[in-house]
Amino acid sequence: MAKKKRKHAQYADDDDNGTQTYRLGTHFPSVGSPVHVHDQRRRSLESVSDGMREAHDPDEETWTVIRRGGKKHKKNNYPTLVYADLHKKNSDIRIGDLQNLILHCVANGTSPQWVSVRHHLEVKKVVVLFVPGLEKGMFDENAPIDSPEDVVQDLELGKGADQAAEKIILENSVPKSVAVQQANDASHTSASPDDFLPVRLAADNLPTPLKPLADCFENLWPVKAPGDDRYAKVFSPLHAMLNSQIPKSQEQKDAERGRKEGKHVANSQWQNKRTPVKDFILSRDQLRDHDYVLHPVYFDAEPQAAAEVKRRADAKQTSSSGWVDVNIANLSPGGIPEQEIEQGSLTAGRTVFAMDCEMCKVEGDDAALTRISLVGWDGEVVMDELVKPDKPIVDYLTPFSGITAEKLDPVTTTVADVQKRLLDLLTPRTILVGHSLDSDLAALKLTHPFIVDTSVLYQHPRGPPLKPSLKWLAQKYLHREIQKGHGSLGHDSVEDSRACLDLVKMKCEKGPEWGNSAANGETIFKRLSRTPRAGSSLAADGSQGKTGAIVDHGAPEKNFGQMAPFSIGCGTDAEVVEGVKRAVLGDLDGAKIPGGGVDFTWARMRELEACRRWSNNHRYDLIQMEEPSFTTNSEPSTSELAAKVTSTVSHIRNVHASLPPCTLFVVYTGTGDPRELARLQQMQRTYKQEYKVKKWDELSVKWTDTEEQAMRKACKKARQGLG
Repeated sequence: MAKKKRKHAQYADDDDNGTQTYRLGTHFPSVGSPVHVHDQRRRSLESVSDGMREAHDPDEETWTVIRRGGKKHKKNNYPTLVYADLHKKNSDIRIGDLQNLILHCVANGTSPQWVSVRHHLEVKKVVVLFVPGLEKGMFDENAPIDSPEDVVQDLELGKGADQAAEKIILENSVPKSVAVQQANDASHTSASPDDFLPVRLAADNLPTPLKPLADCFENLWPVKAPGDDRYAKVFSPLHAMLNSQIPKSQEQKDAERGRKEGKHVANSQWQNKRTPVKDFILSRDQLRDHDYVLHPVYFDAEPQAAAEVKRRADAKQTSSSGWVDVNIANLSPGGIPEQEIEQGSLTAGRTVFAMDCEMCKVEGDDAALTRISLVGWDGEVVMDELVKPDKPIVDYLTPFSGITAEKLDPVTTTVADVQKRLLDLLTPRTILVGHSLDSDLAALKLTHPFIVDTSVLYQHPRGPPLKPSLKWLAQKYLHREIQKGHGSLGHDSVEDSRACLDLVKMKCEKGPEWGNSAANGETIFKRLSRTPRAGSSLAADGSQGKTGAIVDHGAPEKNFGQMAPFSIGCGTDAEVVEGVKRAVLGDLDGAKIPGGGVDFTWARMRELEACRRWSNNHRYDLIQMEEPSFTTNSEPSTSELAAKVTSTVSHIRNVHASLPPCTLFVVYTGTGDPRELARLQQMQRTYKQEYKVKKWDELSVKWTDTEEQAMRKACKKARQGLG
């Protein structure tokens, strides 16, 4: 589609030419103040002649006065979304498009192509609400989720959502034969261009629990979740919203343009920066953040040392529980003489060992060491030992560890024997390299202060707190296939150790930025921190930049909430509503959230998702099921679903009503129903594991082209979200 700049007259004639004009507050990105308040204000001001209104309130954000020819005219500066015929859609909008709209309004991002935003600089705050569990089929007036009218009246009279939900269950406890799933399937029978366009919400055409949404939003948009239809994968809708691309500099744009035109552009290629391996050693804070047991050398001050001793005693990580600490008195590398360090050496006189361990499961559901492999900087094997656990083994984890009862029967080496050998090998000059070594060292019951962890050294494509797998890193950067026996014959710890070592060597040769996703992407909160607030300039420390908060169930600060300046943990959706209000408006005493609140708030409601059995122990981002059976989780009864939808809609409406003027309010569902996809993915994993070790007639599940096509179809359906 050819890009065309719209003329002012086109905007002026939008309403008369059939264009849909959405003011923030009526559309899926919505303003906090209800639309009828804004319309009444507009009508009252328009009804007063220019000659009668001699002055206006200088604090009023919505109206300004300009003078032309000695007359006063009124101009509406209130933020507005406009969707016109010029925005021709031939595909679904994606979560990235929603993010683009948000960044355009609050972070000087590029203008979205699917809607026009008038007066986007007047948008003061943004609230994004993630509500998995809603589907397009639920918005059909024939969808079986109607709730009694008196319950809706209870909500309108101010009664609690939980009380109303309980009333629905009492009055409508018999499930109907028609399922929401059928209505949802019917809504996807066609694939016309109209499927990409918004659908107007009208209260008369909605089931009773969803009618209040028509008062908050005018339209329902199809929003496609990130994923890969070819390989039947759905990626995290959470990270698709919270991680963004770093804006390209003019130099980068010129370089890109030059490459497209076949021109040579200076400095457009990667420049290696040789870095010694010691520069990649994890700091104390990094070790703590990634769940390593800290070596005593990190605690010099007496109060800190006493507190750490107590913490380790409580966690049973002391010598009385079999733990040992490498004999290192301080963080100095042992005073390596300069003459021993070869100029330009990557090891800088240090000894480097790459380590990988295999574990099994023993009584008490604990992990116990069964094999340890140690490889030197030259790639030669220094140690490769099988280890007999002290406790009885309940699961050898053969598909992953490669350990069997036959291999361990003649073994007499214990963990204590391995510890003794390691204490002789590890010195103040030794650096241990591995992938997520915290679990390996925990199985060894050993602490060492000098750690290089490839799961931290290389970032996940979608950013922290996700970590890349060693198999993926080896495939991407080393062009090497490892762990081919995963799920059947198990891993080779020597092979994994060498892969870790080669990844570290590559990092040392290329430089710290190599393999770092932050070179291309960043969190939306970091992007906001570089954007100054209105009327201020950005300070050197970023203190005048815009801020954000995450409101979610559980303890978000221990997970993805680490990326936000502020995080608020909640136990229920009702607490999420209060958390959003707190983030937007701020604490009265400024105890945690500063007065005036933050500029961007992301929040998630999870009760509807849990009610529909979409989540697995609230691990939504990893769309998978642990159940061995291959049946889809049952849908809740009609009464349960109606109760939870009513409660969820009430919470959304409460958030909408509490927002201050000029607030962009975005609600998105992330995905469609992921359960069928999860079921088929589990079938495929089981088939692949059994196919390597069993005959065809012994397989518990068969995987044919029929299942393959069904999984791809389920993936497409799971990616059909709403906004």
